[in-house]
Amino acid sequence: MKILLLPFSGIFWIITTSRNLLYNWNILPSKSFATKNIVIGNLSTGGTGKSPMTMYLVDLLKDKGLVAVLSRGYKRKTRGFRVASYNTTEKEVGDEPMQFFNRFKNKIIVSVCESRVFGIKKLIEYYNPKIILLDDAYQHRKFKSDFNILLTDYENPYYEDYLLPAGNLRESKLFSNRANIIVVTKCPSSITEKEKEEIKTRLKPKPNQSVYFSSIVYSDKIHSSKHFISSNQFKDIDVLLVTGIAKSDNLEKYCALQFNSVLHKKFPDHYRYIQEDITSIRSEFEKISSRKKIILTTEKDFMRLSGYESIDNNLFFIPIEVEIDKKEEFNTQILNYAQKNSSNS
Repeated sequence: MKILLLPFSGIFWIITTSRNLLYNWNILPSKSFATKNIVIGNLSTGGTGKSPMTMYLVDLLKDKGLVAVLSRGYKRKTRGFRVASYNTTEKEVGDEPMQFFNRFKNKIIVSVCESRVFGIKKLIEYYNPKIILLDDAYQHRKFKSDFNILLTDYENPYYEDYLLPAGNLRESKLFSNRANIIVVTKCPSSITEKEKEEIKTRLKPKPNQSVYFSSIVYSDKIHSSKHFISSNQFKDIDVLLVTGIAKSDNLEKYCALQFNSVLHKKFPDHYRYIQEDITSIRSEFEKISSRKKIILTTEKDFMRLSGYESIDNNLFFIPIEVEIDKKEEFNTQILNYAQKNSSNS
């Protein structure tokens, strides 16, 4: 099938490469802003861990000055520029922005806009942040990105992938050269220094590019809207795992090791749950013959599943964090950029 689709990937290569070159040659204009920005993105169509990386950066920067996050607001029911608040729902801003807001509350500005240029303008006009983090904006060339963090999945690195539709790449791997930092995400704990060096060789970073390796760390607590359960109680609990994310294998494996039993109900990435799905989830949950049982989901899915009365009392999510090798070096590189000539216009 890939072979049959390669000619179409060739056409896609011509289109995307021509567009990038027009921006590189300044034939197509890119808007510059005095306010600093960091782009978190990838070359592929998803599942590389942009949300956890964005939250890691928020944690790193939130006490250094006002931080704003700008996302597209994928699958939201609204349009235009919006800012998340305590009264906002995920239908208005999308599940990931709502996830950012729920984790950090009013410590940062969480906003969405399909036009990144317009969104940046509004953030500067209304809030004048010190730095703007742009989630999933690597392909947005209408503004000049100051600092690019490019993510690639350990299990499916971009150097082994193909352009759409034969593969999952949105643009040629040649344009990884726009990145200041390349992060290989979701690495296993068993990864060796030798393997890291082999991956770096295949990534072919430029002299000015830094390469880091990160892994996902699951929290030792799971949370509901009212309370939490600590990991020392996990072994006694039976779990109905519900996910609507791009890649759920690692989470399923983790849960299988931590809990008494796990039944996994999968949905597509960013899935919009409807009442029939909730009824089905409730039915599957009731079939589990255990007194200690829960419905467990991701932090992102929790934004879309919470509020349904029939499952709310049993619904929990598991937060995740990013662990980066050479963490101090990575943090210093980000902080040096954020604090260099940091005055706003």
